[in-house]
Amino acid sequence: MAAAKKIALYVIAVFVLWTIIATPKRAGGLVQIGFDGISSAAHSVGEFMTQLVS
Repeated sequence: MAAAKKIALYVIAVFVLWTIIATPKRAGGLVQIGFDGISSAAHSVGEFMTQLVS
């Protein structure tokens, strides 16, 4: 089971590196989308906590 996890991790790492090298604009767009999602989620949690306190 540990070997399968290791292989899966290597496959994902190779895919990520290949995506960055082959299409850097698309990779940048995907990173931007990820950061936008995280930022939106953090903002929503902050608003929720503010509503709980008010």
